[in-house]
Amino acid sequence: MTTTLLLHQPDRPLRLGTRGSPLALTQARMVITALRDAQGWDENAVEIVAIKTSGDMIQDRALAEVGGKALWTKELDRALIDGDIDFAVHSMKDVETIRPSAIIIAAMLPRADVRDRLIGAASIDTLPEGGRIGTSSPRRSAQVRRSRPDIEIVLFRGNVDTRLAKLAGGEAEATLLAGAGLDRLGRGNIGTAIPTEIMLPAPAQGAVGIETLAARDDMRTALAAIDHQATHICVLAERALLAALGADCRSPVAALAVEHGDAIHLRAEILSEDGSEHCSGDMLLSRAALAEDAARLAGNLLADASPALRQLFTGP
Repeated sequence: MTTTLLLHQPDRPLRLGTRGSPLALTQARMVITALRDAQGWDENAVEIVAIKTSGDMIQDRALAEVGGKALWTKELDRALIDGDIDFAVHSMKDVETIRPSAIIIAAMLPRADVRDRLIGAASIDTLPEGGRIGTSSPRRSAQVRRSRPDIEIVLFRGNVDTRLAKLAGGEAEATLLAGAGLDRLGRGNIGTAIPTEIMLPAPAQGAVGIETLAARDDMRTALAAIDHQATHICVLAERALLAALGADCRSPVAALAVEHGDAIHLRAEILSEDGSEHCSGDMLLSRAALAEDAARLAGNLLADASPALRQLFTGP
């Protein structure tokens, strides 16, 4: 539940930094609408500042080869710290686990569909022998190859339209995209949703986060009014697991947290890059000891892993 904290209309338009992709701009508009509705501000209260990130410019290589998730955030971080924007919006699954101390995740919108969608085939099992799936995600690659070792993984980078164009151009027989992004772009009728029991999603998938400077009390107060607390605590649990595992963009890891009474139920799995080995587990986390309990689950997963699988992670 969000807490409404009504504030006066700002003296000048607040500047919301975002990537310039269609999905990022859609999510930025979602944030602006939520903020205006919560605060009663008019349409001039917030303006969008589109910032081209390194991740948008480098499309021919996997993230792990060129700097990881920071490619999506470093330009926005710099704009925040330099005062060029007042707050920034991100797809939380693209935000690196360790953030600059000057920046705080101030709010999250209600989470959307966490599931992946398969486009181009009715199911992974129906793909032809030696078929190709386009993805740049180590998690998706490992999960696909766990059940279909014969499948060839083809690098698909770019926004939703770019990936769909690659698929239509015959570069692969199928691709996997986040259902939340397709829904937000009005493409909810595309593809087949894969149950989380079959393909556990990426940590923080489906969540939109808003960051600002930790020192900006005015922005933190304004954004508190649109913070969806259930989404926020579940995403924090998933990110705490990532931190405890020492996972980075090279590490095939999946996680999903949901509220379970007074606790948080966290499911997680780690996989070898080719999907031949995986360890999974779950735990009820105390809200008061979220990070500590997530670290216990991470420790359990690593304890069950072989040395080869464990080396893909750095902790605890």
